[in-house]
Amino acid sequence: MITVRIVTPYGLYKETQASIINIVTSDGQRGILSNHMPLVTNIVISKMTMDEEKQGRQEYTVSSGIFYFKDNQAQILVDSIENVHDIDKARAQAAYDRAKQRLEHPKCDTDLKRAEIALRKALNRLNA
Repeated sequence: MITVRIVTPYGLYKETQASIINIVTSDGQRGILSNHMPLVTNIVISKMTMDEEKQGRQEYTVSSGIFYFKDNQAQILVDSIENVHDIDKARAQAAYDRAKQRLEHPKCDTDLKRAEIALRKALNRLNA
């Protein structure tokens, strides 16, 4: 089993045991099993799954972050994470609509990079 710690800027989100972690990195999809070689990689806005010891297969939406793995200890440091069962679809749709509006009709003070990231996050939550 892998000991998993998920941390956001707001503190510890979850600590659990998992038999596999499926993440999407800047290099593509990765499945992490026990005794995997040490790894440090970037996580991109995507869906992450884990087969947790007590809760079974769990799916999460994650924003960008860092994944560390060594000696069956995984540290997942992300800007945000949400279990797919906790996603408020109406709120995600509203965020998607706002971001799309900002990109389609930018104002002089619109941060286009931030709007693109918001759009990708909202789309990730809607697709989960």
